[in-house]
Amino acid sequence: MSSRIPRPPLGPLSLAAGLTLVCTAAHAQQTDARHHHKGRRQPVPKNTVLPPQAAKSAAPKSATPTPKTADNSVSAAPGEDEHLQVLGSPMNILHETMGLSRMPEDALHTPQTINIVPQLLMQQQNVKSLDEALRNVPGITASVGEGEGGMAGDQFLIRGFQAQNDIYENGLRDFGVYTRDSFDYDHVSVIKGPSSEVFGNGTTGGAINITTKVAHLGDSYGGSFSGGSADYYRGTLDFNKQIGDSTAVRITGMGNENNTVGRDNVYSHRWGIAPSIAFGLGKRTTFTLEYFHQTDNRVPDYGVPVVTKPGTRIAKPLTEYGLNRNNWYGTTYDQDASNVDMLTGRLKFDLNKHITLYDDLRGGMYSRYFSASQPGCDTTCVANYFNNPEAATINRRGHLGGPEPYQQDDWSVQNVFSGVAKFSTGSIRHQIIAGVDVAHIYDRRTNYAYNFNGQNGTRTDTTSLTNPSATQPGLLLGTLGQYSGNLVNISGVGHAMYKTGDATDVGAFFSEQMWLLPEFSIRGGFRWDHWDSHYSANGGTTGAGVSYGQQQDTFNPTVSLMYTPTSDLMVYFNWAQSTTPLGLYVTNSSEPLKSSTQGFSPERSSLYELGAKYNAFHGRMGFTASVFRLEKGNALMTDPSTGDVSSSSDRQRNQGVELSVSGEILKNWTMIGTYAYYDATTVWSQTAADLGKRIQYAPKNSATIWSTYTIAPNRPWNVTFGGGLTWRDGVYLNAANTGWVPATMEWDAVVSHNFGNHWRVAMNGYNLDNRLNYSNLFSDRATPSVGRSFLFNLSANY
Repeated sequence: MSSRIPRPPLGPLSLAAGLTLVCTAAHAQQTDARHHHKGRRQPVPKNTVLPPQAAKSAAPKSATPTPKTADNSVSAAPGEDEHLQVLGSPMNILHETMGLSRMPEDALHTPQTINIVPQLLMQQQNVKSLDEALRNVPGITASVGEGEGGMAGDQFLIRGFQAQNDIYENGLRDFGVYTRDSFDYDHVSVIKGPSSEVFGNGTTGGAINITTKVAHLGDSYGGSFSGGSADYYRGTLDFNKQIGDSTAVRITGMGNENNTVGRDNVYSHRWGIAPSIAFGLGKRTTFTLEYFHQTDNRVPDYGVPVVTKPGTRIAKPLTEYGLNRNNWYGTTYDQDASNVDMLTGRLKFDLNKHITLYDDLRGGMYSRYFSASQPGCDTTCVANYFNNPEAATINRRGHLGGPEPYQQDDWSVQNVFSGVAKFSTGSIRHQIIAGVDVAHIYDRRTNYAYNFNGQNGTRTDTTSLTNPSATQPGLLLGTLGQYSGNLVNISGVGHAMYKTGDATDVGAFFSEQMWLLPEFSIRGGFRWDHWDSHYSANGGTTGAGVSYGQQQDTFNPTVSLMYTPTSDLMVYFNWAQSTTPLGLYVTNSSEPLKSSTQGFSPERSSLYELGAKYNAFHGRMGFTASVFRLEKGNALMTDPSTGDVSSSSDRQRNQGVELSVSGEILKNWTMIGTYAYYDATTVWSQTAADLGKRIQYAPKNSATIWSTYTIAPNRPWNVTFGGGLTWRDGVYLNAANTGWVPATMEWDAVVSHNFGNHWRVAMNGYNLDNRLNYSNLFSDRATPSVGRSFLFNLSANY
């Protein structure tokens, strides 16, 4: 098989998308300027949905915000004849909803730590991906995957625990393994801590829910063009058109191509489109149909090796010892090419004033070709680097023979039917949420091998550590079945050519919140799941192959106590549990199952959290504070040298404090800030040396802050300037705490000017001091973050 040829750049597409529609785009901070004007509290007729522009103009900052529900309508008190649409600062995250019926309240009235990245913040920072959006959330780190076949794409950890299977869009799981662009995002919510009662199995550290842009009443036309460092070109469009009195269509699109500042040969060429149509807006029955497509051709970056310098005990990235941060250790075969298609239908039906029914259905198809070099620096390599650097060579097939190239073809379907009932029995108010969640996911991988990778007497794929070359003379990628003896040898599986996994999950959930007093309520709920999963590997040199299967029933309860003396203050206690069965990561794990005779117990996690949320200054500012304890048992471990999955029976504990402040400090001055302190420890382990060590990837301290100030808004000489800091303590890379990545500290800034009410020009600067930070982390590698870069943006909105 010949080397895969990179696809041509998408320059014409990016330019066309930006320049053709830039005259019809939205000024990113128009609403920020408008919301300063005071107005009277305006009632909105019942069953009327306002477009965003009208909603904001009807929202005086002097009025106390009314809680929003999952569909962005306003919760009325029992007996009310009208809904009130009132908002404070768009930067105050307590006003945002979760975007799903199973969590119908806004962030203020949801008893759990929630970080939200609002639309205004993403606009000011010119956010272009999910990864960039989540840099505003403390306690989230990115990984490149674990074990043989380690995935790139979006692989996040929350509070030090894996969350690669806990990414949702509008409450439905996104099973794909790809790097998500943010062109169709309205806002992003991170629900911290076990949330299995809402989302199902998993969610040990929490869940990431993306609320997308969908059709709404009213007309708006938008687009933007960005260009900057490392040949960065990007164009976006956002077109919404109302048809009749209750139907609307919307289409968002994106074209993007860029190289990477501070990393050689790393690029991304991608495009996407997300049309939607909504029927019955403002009526009893609303149906929204959404389609999403993203094509991405990028070069994966597995970073630089983490090594132990002679005479020391803690391993660090080689870039900490003078290695060029630009060095990339891939070959011309490296490629991550993905195509993602998702079709989603969402139905909402107001049966009566007490009961609302929802049905959300999504089908997804994911196609991906992945080939990445995995740099490994052995003891000889390390010794040479510190004595004779020019003689040091690196093995690009890594310690496993490298993650072999593979074609991955997946499909999934999920349907969630739920109902929300609100009623009273005497003086006690009730809210009941119940439903059924059924999902199926199928994964098929076809593996390829190189003609040599250091196994079975073949040559190794090496290059200079200090001056690497992407060309490896004599290296050939075989056709299907060729060089099958060089396929990665997985313990208990062999050199498999085909790997197939599937799982079916049937879940039922129920919760009830009772207001025993107007100020005090209690909420209890549970979710039961039946998990049926299978895994097989055959072809190659596996002989007869292997086939595993398992079934597990899980039960995950939650209990919350809430004290709400006013509509602007809530004090709460939350206890919740979650379960992660073996085989949960069907699409993003190299070996999701073991033989049923090995008796693997599912991971079990418990959360104890006490917190308070306060909406201050007539909705302009929001404050949150929480203390928590998160316990995890039966931890599954992946051996970094063999890729073997094992049940360690380790018990891990993360306890700490999280704080946030968001909104408008003074007129024209907005900010959002977060802080997290984690005491993350292994409290019991069969490996005595790991006892008392910090949990890998969990920083002790992390914080973010972003603030902007507008001078002379609505004047011809207006200017907005601001910036912020992202900071994360250094983290350990393994359970033994023998690998370490230093702290991350990144300073970013923005300056912008508005031309009238519709046009905006901005310049963003990232990592202004060009500090050597690290983004994606692995047990023995770390990827240097983007260096100092600048991005110009021109946008308009009508």
